[in-house]
Amino acid sequence: MRLWSVHPQHLDRQGLIAVWREGLLAQKVLVGGTRGYRHHPQLRRFREVPSPGVSITTYLHGIVDEAGRRGYSFDRGKILGSADAWLSLEVSTGQLAYEWVHLRAKLAARSPEVLARWADLDVPEVHPIFIVVPGPIASWEVVTPRR
Repeated sequence: MRLWSVHPQHLDRQGLIAVWREGLLAQKVLVGGTRGYRHHPQLRRFREVPSPGVSITTYLHGIVDEAGRRGYSFDRGKILGSADAWLSLEVSTGQLAYEWVHLRAKLAARSPEVLARWADLDVPEVHPIFIVVPGPIASWEVVTPRR
């Protein structure tokens, strides 16, 4: 499961579809609809706010908005609530940088044309729910060594 902090505009088709499906699974977990994935580290930042269900629904609305801009028809009806325009979560500069390197490696392997679009971008935009704060990679991130 990867719930990207980077703006969904940076994702290729496969990444956008995957984050939508994984976000829907996260929504199910956070509202108590399943016992699986309850301890997945990607869910910690959504759980650390007073209303985890609202945080994931707001996140999902950002994904659907990007899908709509691309002409995809993701079913907004699968989101269990409205977006909270006032809600924001923090993402650290270190976490964002880690995710950007991780995403760029994925894009290099499967969508080089999308990677080329962002080749000169050192720092990506973030998903609308996030605000960037100084700091290291998040404690919940499972860091994998690069080859």
